[in-house]
Amino acid sequence: MSSDRPASRGILLALCLTMVLAGCREEDGTAATPELRPVRTVVVAESFAGESFTLSGTVESQIEVDLAFRIGGRLVERLVNVGDTIAPGQIIARLDPADEENALRGAEAAQIAAAAQLSEARSTYERQRQLFERDFLSQAGLERAEQQFTSAQSAFDSAEAQVGIARRRLADTVLTADAPGVVTAVGAEAGEVVTAGRRIAQLARDEGKDAVFDVPAAVVAVSPPDPEVVVTLALNPGITALGRIREVAPRADASTGTIRVRVGLIDPPDEMRLGSTVNGRVHIGGSGGIELPASALTTMDGAPAVWVVDPDSRTVSLRPVEVARFTPAAVGIDGGVAVGERVVTAGVQALRPGQEVRLLGEGS
Repeated sequence: MSSDRPASRGILLALCLTMVLAGCREEDGTAATPELRPVRTVVVAESFAGESFTLSGTVESQIEVDLAFRIGGRLVERLVNVGDTIAPGQIIARLDPADEENALRGAEAAQIAAAAQLSEARSTYERQRQLFERDFLSQAGLERAEQQFTSAQSAFDSAEAQVGIARRRLADTVLTADAPGVVTAVGAEAGEVVTAGRRIAQLARDEGKDAVFDVPAAVVAVSPPDPEVVVTLALNPGITALGRIREVAPRADASTGTIRVRVGLIDPPDEMRLGSTVNGRVHIGGSGGIELPASALTTMDGAPAVWVVDPDSRTVSLRPVEVARFTPAAVGIDGGVAVGERVVTAGVQALRPGQEVRLLGEGS
């Protein structure tokens, strides 16, 4: 009897401990609340696939002309300098006009002499014609008078033409601008003897500005036909203008392998002065779509899927998606999610459908 009592006491003690532990477990189970799973998310936004290229270039005038004399001579005066703003008809430079003035006086004298000879020949012809009509002159005499009159008329016309040439050459000793613009370079100084066609000043006309870039041939090959180019001022990126490709050189530069591309600027700001350094950015090879971080992708029955967060309940649901393309850091999505929805990007492996989550970061 005495040996059975310690055994009975041990059994009773074990039963009591078991009941106490069971009660604690039940009490803990009713009082515990499910833990919110922390996750990181992004808001789905439309993006563009492809690649953006940025190149450096300069601002130039769409039309630059060299102003030059049509005749040669000694330059006596140049009235403009680099940076001057020119109005139409403004005088650029002058040549020494002495030779042209003398030539004009000689041509005018020859014209006066030819006019006198023409007048005399006309009078002679009229008299001979009247005599011929009265039968006092033979047919041969009338023809000689008519021939002399015709020769005098031709000599007068030639002299008149020489006067016109001499006057134009005298006018050509003064060089004027035919359009408004800005002087970008000069080519001769007063006192020099210049030949016909030598540049006296280079004028950038006020007819638009170009951003000029030397573009690698590989970029030109994959560029769309008419891309929109965003041009920013290098010293102040906040100053921007849009542009369209206006001209592409037909051949690459032999030394650099690049192709000269001129981008016409649309309403460029005044800060984009001629010669300014600019950066041009163009997006190549892209199409509209949705891109998500690669970490957002998981599987559902062996197919790609993502976890989507309900904005009201903050619970997650697994949704299949159609993947269009893969990159090392992102995936392109063709369907399954819409712009504005929130997708989990970190913690996707520890989620279950309907689980409530706590957002660690918000972004797009």
